[in-house]
Amino acid sequence: MNINASIIDQQLTGILEKNPEWVDHFGKDENRKRSAAFILLCMAKSLDISLEESVELLTEGGNDAGVDGLHIGEVEDGEFLVTIFQGKYKIKDLSGVANFPENGVQKAVNTVQVLFDPFRKVTLNERIAPKIEEIRSLIRDAFIPKVRVILCNNGAAWNDTARQWIDEIKKDFPEKVHFFHFNHDSIVNILQKPKKVDATLHLNGPIIVEDMNYMRVLVGRISVHAISRLFEEHGDRLLQRNIRRYLGLHSNRVNMAIHDTLCSDKSDKFYFYNNGITVVCDKFDYNAFQKADYHVKTVNMQVINGGQTCKTIHQTLKSHGPDIVGESAYVMIRIYQMADENKDFVNDITYATNSQNPVDLRDLHSNDEVQKKLEIDFSGLGFTYKRQKDESSAGANVISSLTVAEAVLAVWREKPHHAKFRRKEHFGKLYEEIFNTLSAAQAIIATRIFRKVENERKRPSSDNPPQFLPYGSHYIAMMIGRFLLQAHGIAIMELSHRNFAEMNTLLDERFATYHGQACESISQALKKCYGDRVISLQQLSATFRRGDLLEMLKPHPDPFLILSESGCPG
Repeated sequence: MNINASIIDQQLTGILEKNPEWVDHFGKDENRKRSAAFILLCMAKSLDISLEESVELLTEGGNDAGVDGLHIGEVEDGEFLVTIFQGKYKIKDLSGVANFPENGVQKAVNTVQVLFDPFRKVTLNERIAPKIEEIRSLIRDAFIPKVRVILCNNGAAWNDTARQWIDEIKKDFPEKVHFFHFNHDSIVNILQKPKKVDATLHLNGPIIVEDMNYMRVLVGRISVHAISRLFEEHGDRLLQRNIRRYLGLHSNRVNMAIHDTLCSDKSDKFYFYNNGITVVCDKFDYNAFQKADYHVKTVNMQVINGGQTCKTIHQTLKSHGPDIVGESAYVMIRIYQMADENKDFVNDITYATNSQNPVDLRDLHSNDEVQKKLEIDFSGLGFTYKRQKDESSAGANVISSLTVAEAVLAVWREKPHHAKFRRKEHFGKLYEEIFNTLSAAQAIIATRIFRKVENERKRPSSDNPPQFLPYGSHYIAMMIGRFLLQAHGIAIMELSHRNFAEMNTLLDERFATYHGQACESISQALKKCYGDRVISLQQLSATFRRGDLLEMLKPHPDPFLILSESGCPG
């Protein structure tokens, strides 16, 4: 028995015992439930999301086209990343040596060829069909998909025969389709607590060292081969404090540009093309009697900027061999020695060196005054506000800043399409709009509305839910927010801790009524747009993504909205 395979199997038992409702659609089939739990765990750890969030991505079941889980990324530079998960879990064999089956790889290859053609007819179950049609809608709107297929098992990777299937599809779709293997070892590596990294960096040429304000700074250059060896030894433990640490799993424009430079005849000029790497450590030391080519010893070092560069260097040299890059390829490195009392300053440096790039800025804003005040304000109402990402358990009274941002933007700022499709901007361009003047009472009510609407979407109480339900949660939540304020006779700025309990009670008592009214209002708006003709799932996806209905769902004093007489915008 493989110890890591055994650890993961035990984790699956815990997931199934604590959350049986996540896989109850498999009935009494315990084997399929355990396989589904494995997929949930793989999705959560590889995408760096919670298990609760991964449940939303699960598509396993009849007519799933060989897709057990599906994640759709946001559109960036006209492209969007789709991650397909397929899992093969051996219930009785925990040796960890069985290859991912050839037929599973072949099925995954066929899936990619079929699902991304918007004109191909495929019979799909109700969990995956709306997601596939959303992808196809994006494709028809001229957005380009990049596909990442993650094949998960509790064994070894695929064999040479299966590799040929993968190589063939990569020829057909160069740089658009990538296959990855993810198994029990991958999960355990992520679950392990980070260990302190003490490493010796081999720098080339002269260096600059200065003492400033009780801190030390070293600037030099390091070869890409040394970076690759460093990450081969220590891996992602070097990136624990780097907000970009998970981008290494993604195939994106920046990574490909770095890769292409390394593999070209321009690699000897890599130093000039790249912004460099920033490292912090408790202490660094070197032989000051030397004039060049130093061995710099570091204690508790972390890469706080340049994680993409490091990961791409390592992956490029590992996949193509070290000879692909010449010995004269270097990258600039900055090393900051800082004491424990300067940890806040490290956060400031991390923000400054990363905020120029398109990253998830949640962690960067976590120490803002508005976030700290919300945390205090939440506790006064009996709730816990999570400013930063952590592994602590969730609950009805635990709310993350990510959830608040999405809910508030949809419910109170009335931009439901931006709430769903511009999540990466919630802590960027949209940050001030979301959090300016926001109180805990407003944030909690918005979140409770959104959670209730999402629960209704996942488990409809009606036997015949509206066709648009998979796409319309953010719009429904917006409408319910309006109804709630209208019923209480207040504006959003009047919602505070003083009427918080009353508003909570009102929401619980009237939610079903408000939800029905919201769905009816949206149905009328869609009828104004399309008349009596049948609306396809692709059309529905595009309509909600573009915000076409907002003009027709303008606020009105009557809680039963009177829609605009005009047709659908555009």
